[in-house]
Amino acid sequence: MITPWDVEGAVDYERLMREFGIRPFSEIIDEIPNPHPLMRRGVVFGHRDYDRIVRAMKRREEWAVMSGFMPSGLPHLGHKMTMDEIVWHQKMGGKAFVCVADIEARFVRGLNRDKLRSFGELYIRSIVALGLRPKNCLIYYQSANRHVKDLAIELSSETNFSELRAVYGFKPETSLIKMFVPMIQAGDILHPQLKDFGGFKPVVVPVGIDQDPHLRLTRDLANRISIYSFEGIEGGVRVRSRRGREYLEHLKTLEFDFKAYEEHIDFFGDRETIEREIRKIEVEIGGYAFIPPSSTYHKFTTGLRGGKMSSSKPESYISLFDKPDEGAKKVMKALTGGRVTVEEQRRFGGDPDKCVVFELYTYHFADDKTLEEVRRDCTEGKLLCGRCKRNLAEIVKDFLRDFQERADSVDLSDYEILE
Repeated sequence: MITPWDVEGAVDYERLMREFGIRPFSEIIDEIPNPHPLMRRGVVFGHRDYDRIVRAMKRREEWAVMSGFMPSGLPHLGHKMTMDEIVWHQKMGGKAFVCVADIEARFVRGLNRDKLRSFGELYIRSIVALGLRPKNCLIYYQSANRHVKDLAIELSSETNFSELRAVYGFKPETSLIKMFVPMIQAGDILHPQLKDFGGFKPVVVPVGIDQDPHLRLTRDLANRISIYSFEGIEGGVRVRSRRGREYLEHLKTLEFDFKAYEEHIDFFGDRETIEREIRKIEVEIGGYAFIPPSSTYHKFTTGLRGGKMSSSKPESYISLFDKPDEGAKKVMKALTGGRVTVEEQRRFGGDPDKCVVFELYTYHFADDKTLEEVRRDCTEGKLLCGRCKRNLAEIVKDFLRDFQERADSVDLSDYEILE
């Protein structure tokens, strides 16, 4: 079972990709300038419409990255992965929108305001300590962002209980606030395209696969609430109006070849250019002109004892604010892909692909050369699990010590924060 709030059992990523139309990230990685290690190593495994983001990067056009964190517990290494992706996208030229999902945490997880504020500040300090820059950045609490809340109300007019039940599995006894949370999430994802934030633009949302229901719903809502819809045709694009034929009249002033029909207009030329000019007209006449959001999907961080790393299971994670010695002790208790006996390990080698320790190296704590050395020595039986754990424990201890010093000393006065 996989929902935005719970993950149970083994995750079949390939099946989920087939079922929900997620494209392999491997098909586009060669187009990305200086891809992040998580992309190169297959941890980021899937995408929707990331082509838009790559084109915007290369053309130096305006685009954004948006993601967030539910402050239901201490930030841990699973959150660090998303933070690293946001920071990388910002460095590649995107404006960063970072959400502290306090509305969701309060009403879905039942946390009080004091806890939310305490945890929320830790998440903010964490992503800043990991490299988020103040320029081209907005950090906000959901409860303080009127744009998100107002947009959520408007988006709610475009869906109903039957659709939410189909997407999320909601039941008649599900509380209304939990059913409204997806509208807040859609508001988070789409609000970077509002006029107050520069208008329509490509936006990428890096998430785990459990958040994909929010992306699917938001992409549909982005289309429904916008005035014009687009359909590719040979040599151009077919445009329809969701608000009546009179809105098509606004488009006949465009300097493209076209054929007008009763219910649509066929424009001929470069599709991207045509869509961009039509979106400009939509904004001028009071529409949203949303571009459906792009998304990338990373694998879950495995809990130290198996399963998904989760803030609600302290034994499953290494917190970014664990004492360095405590973090090292947790590494020593982590599951490995080793053999039953030392003799078998030396003879047959270990299985790094089933090892939580090797995953930690892969996601967070090794450059390419070190990672390859660990894999080779493990599979050849030269590196036993005890030694491998001790090596990583020291790395984790040093990382936590350095990270916490940076987090404690960050200056947030230069950052735009809505709280």
